[in-house]
Amino acid sequence: MATLSQWIEGARPRTWPAAFAPVLAGTGVAIWQLGEQGALDWSVVVPRALLALGVALSLQIGVNYANDYSDGIRGTDDDRVGPFRLTGSGSAPPADVKRAAFAAFAAGAIFGLVLIAVAGMWWALVIGAAAIAAAWFYTGGKRPYGYLGLGELFVFVFFGLVAVGGTAYAITPHPNWVVLLVSIAIGLLACAIMLTNNLRDIPTDRVAGKRTLAVRLGDRGTRRLFTATLLVPFVLMIPVMLVQWQVVAVLVALPLAVPPVRIVLGGAQGRDLIPVLGVAGRIELVFSLLLLIGLAL
Repeated sequence: MATLSQWIEGARPRTWPAAFAPVLAGTGVAIWQLGEQGALDWSVVVPRALLALGVALSLQIGVNYANDYSDGIRGTDDDRVGPFRLTGSGSAPPADVKRAAFAAFAAGAIFGLVLIAVAGMWWALVIGAAAIAAAWFYTGGKRPYGYLGLGELFVFVFFGLVAVGGTAYAITPHPNWVVLLVSIAIGLLACAIMLTNNLRDIPTDRVAGKRTLAVRLGDRGTRRLFTATLLVPFVLMIPVMLVQWQVVAVLVALPLAVPPVRIVLGGAQGRDLIPVLGVAGRIELVFSLLLLIGLAL
């Protein structure tokens, strides 16, 4: 029987910044735009941002448990070098891990329904259903898209474009071009987290038949793509700085990207890449927090 600490570890807290970041960034864009219009109302911003955070965090935990379950029963995690796995380690019955995944998805659905009702954006029901389906079928089902090399694309869409744009739209129904650039930046940073995992797991994934993007690109190509996903977001913020100079604050996060880039480009493998996962998550979180502050100012 898995302990509480093992269940928490199985939820992979190092990946949670991928849930916090888009909500912080989307909220920042909404605050800036409402401030420009003289229509900022904190009684609207705060509860809707918290509901959006509930959705994002629930889905992140859900996809982590779902990935643990699906990879575990397929045997993909039998020789994994990375963080602790509930199913693969035998610490928890697969059925229990599956139930935990669907419980998290259910929590996300409840938060989402409340947010949709409050914001009056009923069309988002379709997007919400698609997000839950994408979370499950990443490694679940007969033909999981994560095994086809599409994991980073879906992360970019749902934890970048959808999460940032959805948060901003829920707070203000008329987001502008800034939200697009911010969504792309956050989506790329979220991809960096997944690429860290997949780069580390290239040898075992190749043997297990899991054709991730990292397996398809190869070691060198994945390392280059990881570097781009960490650095390009800072370049994308230059146009935003021209209309809101305080956004220059995001450059404070740039030095944080130097160590992981050096480690990855230096050829680190296996367990030596595990710390990069946490650093990549912190970079996304700090980037989005500084963006929120810069836009809110």
